Amino acid sequence: MHLLLPLVALAVQARVISAAAPDYHDAQQQQPLNLPGASQPHSKILNANVDAAINSILQDFRSPGGVGVAVVRKGPDGSGWSVETKGYGVAKLDGTKATSDTLFCIGSNSKLFDILATGLLISNKSLSTPISWDTKIASVMPEWGLMDPVASAESTIVDVMSHRTGLPRHDLIIPPENAVDAIRRLRYLRPSTGFREQWQYNNHMYTVLSYFPQLLSVYLFSDITGIPFETYVDEFIIQPLGMHSTTYFSKTAEESGHLADGIAREGVNLTEDVFGLGTLRALPYWLPNDKPGHALSGPGGVISNAKDMAIWLQMLLSEGRHPAADSTVIPADVVRRVAAGVTVAMPVAQFPELSPGVYGGGQARGTYRGFGALQHGGATAGFRSQITRIPSQNFGVAVLSNDDSFGTPIVEAIKFLIIDEAMKLSPPVDWSARFKSGITAGFKGRTIPTPRPKNATTPLRPFDKLAGRYQNLGYGTIELCFATSDSKSAAAASDSAACARLVEEIPTTLPGAIDPDVPTLLAKYAVFGLTHIALAHFDGNAFNVSGLNSVPTGDSADKPFWVNTESSPTLVAEFASDGNTFGVGMRGGIWGPGEGVKSPQGQTVEERAEVWFEKVD
Repeated sequence: MHLLLPLVALAVQARVISAAAPDYHDAQQQQPLNLPGASQPHSKILNANVDAAINSILQDFRSPGGVGVAVVRKGPDGSGWSVETKGYGVAKLDGTKATSDTLFCIGSNSKLFDILATGLLISNKSLSTPISWDTKIASVMPEWGLMDPVASAESTIVDVMSHRTGLPRHDLIIPPENAVDAIRRLRYLRPSTGFREQWQYNNHMYTVLSYFPQLLSVYLFSDITGIPFETYVDEFIIQPLGMHSTTYFSKTAEESGHLADGIAREGVNLTEDVFGLGTLRALPYWLPNDKPGHALSGPGGVISNAKDMAIWLQMLLSEGRHPAADSTVIPADVVRRVAAGVTVAMPVAQFPELSPGVYGGGQARGTYRGFGALQHGGATAGFRSQITRIPSQNFGVAVLSNDDSFGTPIVEAIKFLIIDEAMKLSPPVDWSARFKSGITAGFKGRTIPTPRPKNATTPLRPFDKLAGRYQNLGYGTIELCFATSDSKSAAAASDSAACARLVEEIPTTLPGAIDPDVPTLLAKYAVFGLTHIALAHFDGNAFNVSGLNSVPTGDSADKPFWVNTESSPTLVAEFASDGNTFGVGMRGGIWGPGEGVKSPQGQTVEERAEVWFEKVD
């Protein structure tokens, strides 16, 4: 599921897209530092050969979309910047070409804006109650709390920014209206490790950080309501840098005419061609928003283009200084602090060119072919991004994509291509071929779901009696509706008006998504990248869980919607009763833990559940 995926450590993207590929890690094969590339700092990088190679990568993955690319570098003597920005491929489904002005969502690369804004507050000496990197969240934020009492009491800004609170992702909570509501829910989410035991990527922690400007602006500006996060970042970071196309608001981006379509592929026969195009569809923007205060702005709300990303890279490489005016926008010690590794995010490198990676704040640190690198990836429905800098060479590259299916390997392959070109590394690595091979191997080695038994036993309650409202105080409330092959009969029989409408709409809004031969419970589930969640009966009290995204086609009265399905053979829901309560527990990775973290153990379904929903009516 596209849930603001981090893809941050130097090998995370490679691991995700080539999980079934051979392990290329071998410490003896690490490439030595190669310095000759620094001798020609102003030679053009986005030259005809690189242009052709980038277009070839897009063709390798048969991309229906495009990329925006920014490359910056400074002379070895500190002389002026060389800045190159270009667009390649297609920005919109109507054929509009991508340019350096094309806007893309940068996803989790937004986190660096978030933690730098926190750093500005830490540096501000006018606060009547100063904060520091070691300030405990509980000491300044009344809404804060975690289920683990130690993590709740002891978590600092550094712990939160470096993903070591013990809380897994829990991305599937029904989105609250604002950051405050989101933070209040954290105390109800089950931890998966102990405090500071393991790196576990968590978007909610960057929602916590995004609340600081509003919380502390009372002390800064005597503003009783507080200054929203988006306003603070815009006034103190985005506008001072002259990044005038960058915004948190989809409405603003859409009105500019430059916002790219996130392009998805419907109906691809993966057995025939993993890289097939199927029918191309433009996805609705994943985070429609026109006002400040959104809970997801801090973790992943920034929309930007190659031109503004070039400015961003120059500022970071200059340790907070404006690239043209040479004035301080972010204090240098803040830029250095968040770039310093805190938590081991990638203990073992996936490829010989890479190193293990550590995570600071909104970025990971490691090496590529001997060069120290700082980077972060981003992923939301329809968009991918990769922003990398090599400080020792005053070099940075940003790649933004609108290919929903293969945006991650595309931005990674282009990033590595450009680094190899800029640093004159020889021989260059064919990352595109390597990633394609990994994807193909991963598909062939995928786990095939166990077929539903022909003599499947029934659950402890009749299927229609399982329907109803279920609540988890962290995730919110969902209403499960019994869906049958005869939607009209099911709608007429439903005790809930909302369920009657939902099942009646199935043939239109979820065409082909519900197997009429398998008893299924269906709920509207408006989580970014999803519109519904389906529980298809397997055996007894066990159901297989799938996320569904019903997307308007925009071009057919006969087929007004198509469905993008996200599922895993490990995701299971199980209904249970202890005599006093009745509910459903979900497990198998739905909480998004760190690598190697197992699901909870216990005697009861509720004890074993990663998320437990109790029936409330």
